[in-house]
Amino acid sequence: MSNCANQGVKTVYLLLSTPGGSVMNGLNIYNVLIGMPFELITHNVGNVDSIGNAIFLAGSKRYACPHSTFMFHGVGFDVPSQSRLEEKFLRERLGSILTDHKRIGSIIAERTKLDQKVVETLFTEAQTKDAAFAVSTGTVHEVKDVQIPPGSNIVSLVFQR
Repeated sequence: MSNCANQGVKTVYLLLSTPGGSVMNGLNIYNVLIGMPFELITHNVGNVDSIGNAIFLAGSKRYACPHSTFMFHGVGFDVPSQSRLEEKFLRERLGSILTDHKRIGSIIAERTKLDQKVVETLFTEAQTKDAAFAVSTGTVHEVKDVQIPPGSNIVSLVFQR
């Protein structure tokens, strides 16, 4: 994205499909993307899951393929085996989870038609939603297939976990 900005690209189409990942990294990506000096158009081309929803919402125009989905769930943490869980640790982790819910939820509420109460339900009930839901809630502006104009410059980014 920084290369696109440095080259003076006016519009970037981000075709996105992601299983999600780290909340910290996802929010960092969102904040960088909304600050870029070009128009960002995001298009869900498969599954946008978890923190990927925040990244997707960085687009000023957002689209979804007809058979794409958006998966929402609450934030969690992994516990190493043989760990001893004490009250102080659990309170700290719960505080961190609730803070992350608030941060992600505020992005969703600001960038869609969903109110905070509905967003909280998406977190607590772990739901996968289709493209029709996405357009009805303002998550996307339109449901349509991807159409890359001939001669477009295409950069492929593939990350493995």
